[in-house]
Amino acid sequence: MKNELSFDVVIIGGGHAGCEAAAASARLGVNTALFTHKFETIGEMSCNPAIGGLGKGHLVREIDALDGVMGDVADKSGIQFRLLNKSRGPAVRGPRTQSDRSLYKKYMQEKLVNYCNLTIFSDPVIEFIFEKNVIKGFLTKQGKKIKCSKLILTTGTFLNGVIHIGDSQTPAGRYNEKPTTGLSEQLKKLNFKIGRLKTGTPPRLDSRTINYENLEEQFADDDSYFFSFLTSKNLNKQVSCRMTYTNEAVHRVISKNLKRSAMYSGNIKSVGPRYCPSIEDKIVKFSDKQRHQIFLEPEGLEDNTVYPNGISTSLPHEVQQEMCSKIKGLENVKIIRAGYAIEYDFVDPRELFLTLETKKIKNLYMAGQINGTTGYEEAAAQGLIAGSNAALSVNGSEPFILDRSEAYIGVMIDDLVTKGVAEPYRMFTSRAEYRLSLRADNADLRLTEKGINIGLVGDERSRYFKEKSSNLMKIEKYMNELQISPSKASKYQINIAKDGVLRSAGQILSQKGVNMSKIREIWPEVPKYSSEIDDQVQINAHYKGYLTKQNADIVAFKRDENLIIPDNINYNDLEGLSNEVKAKFKEIRPKTLGQALRIDGITPAAVYILLSHVKRRAIKNIA
Repeated sequence: MKNELSFDVVIIGGGHAGCEAAAASARLGVNTALFTHKFETIGEMSCNPAIGGLGKGHLVREIDALDGVMGDVADKSGIQFRLLNKSRGPAVRGPRTQSDRSLYKKYMQEKLVNYCNLTIFSDPVIEFIFEKNVIKGFLTKQGKKIKCSKLILTTGTFLNGVIHIGDSQTPAGRYNEKPTTGLSEQLKKLNFKIGRLKTGTPPRLDSRTINYENLEEQFADDDSYFFSFLTSKNLNKQVSCRMTYTNEAVHRVISKNLKRSAMYSGNIKSVGPRYCPSIEDKIVKFSDKQRHQIFLEPEGLEDNTVYPNGISTSLPHEVQQEMCSKIKGLENVKIIRAGYAIEYDFVDPRELFLTLETKKIKNLYMAGQINGTTGYEEAAAQGLIAGSNAALSVNGSEPFILDRSEAYIGVMIDDLVTKGVAEPYRMFTSRAEYRLSLRADNADLRLTEKGINIGLVGDERSRYFKEKSSNLMKIEKYMNELQISPSKASKYQINIAKDGVLRSAGQILSQKGVNMSKIREIWPEVPKYSSEIDDQVQINAHYKGYLTKQNADIVAFKRDENLIIPDNINYNDLEGLSNEVKAKFKEIRPKTLGQALRIDGITPAAVYILLSHVKRRAIKNIA
């Protein structure tokens, strides 16, 4: 192979962000390459073997709606599907699956290998090539010189990664894999703001040495809720998880050895994810709690490894063994691999535009943990946006940007580039102002047409979506034409005001306790296309009033988002603003009035001054 190669878009890193970025770029028809350390680790689930959850599951459904790869791969490798918060409202329900770790990698690698326009290389990157403030390519360890129009950096925890177990410190990107060195230093020389974050993982246990007797069992749902809108059935046997708990004896072991933990010894000074604390943190910060829950999650159908979710730690190996031996069911457990904490470099995401292109270096994009996030799902969603925008830019097309009212993806990216991170960013439903509209069930109705319009969605999904949308419109129109009187409704145990006013089937469906089965009891002629469409019709009817109000809020939000702030505005010219406020505006360079309002520490009064300046400029230009 020639030592000098050229591509339109190149992705560095084969984790979840890299996979999604490469797939998106390739779907948009540009010549794409993916460079990774080892092909065998593409799609590696380096932490827990699970996809989805509250907020995270919404992201995966949105990725799938845009024809991304994570949802399909998660479905094919899923071994325990559960819809979290099933008993609550649809806005906060989150799909989740335990995955078979080896199957997930297998299916992800198969998908990428079969993509047109995508070439994969197992060759680490050692040095970037810049011309002034433009990325032009890079050099690899094997001596290749790669030229590219766009480069996407998705290095995960590999940038100067260090693993901590007790007093032991090992340079690594993840367990048994070398870190990426030298690239951070190059970015620092270009004045990128580089910080350090940490995350952690629990010990891996041998299932054959666990006593499962008398441990609480958590089963998969009988009716699996899939991530992909195209998935129709399970491919794998569904398994259960078991639950156990820490206790006072466990807490005493941890407390006695706190100073031997990398975090509490002073070896780690960076910040970890607040919502996924280590067991050491739990003991210290929640000292009043007598126990903490542990989920014993199998890592695969043919794998004896168990992931004890809930006891991430950086204590020495022998202390981890002692700690585990005092937990019910783990008295004689064998630790296959010790838990560890990992520190790594990240780039302040305020260095990025909403496209995920960097502000300082043209044609350089970043996605995933390098932007200060944590989680497979958050990484994949960023990868999709970065890959899409890099490819669209190559084609000279308009960028693809989702705002906060359109998608959880939009919420996350706006949060990152506007507010930055003080800790690893994790998605929750509570971060979305319009979560009643941004549900997991309607991700395709919100986003798939947008993906079709830019060429991101393939023929199969396009056909499926158009048929589904058509059938949904047909059934809702049909039901709005059917009518019933209050007296006749009462014969079906539906109590509405006896005012003589006829109600449509859609209005009847909005009544408490009424579902599509009841509707068909009254009107057997109502067609049934699928349970998915029935669920959609029910949700639309039950929440119609709330959705109408939220849509009005979204219209108001759009007004602010549609007021564009010129890129070349000189914030030093704005009289009445403090130097601190000017500095924040110059750092973020908000694209819209709405984004300016969301910058931490910016008051409405400061935004009003900015707005007045923008309007004066507009009038001057017209004149």
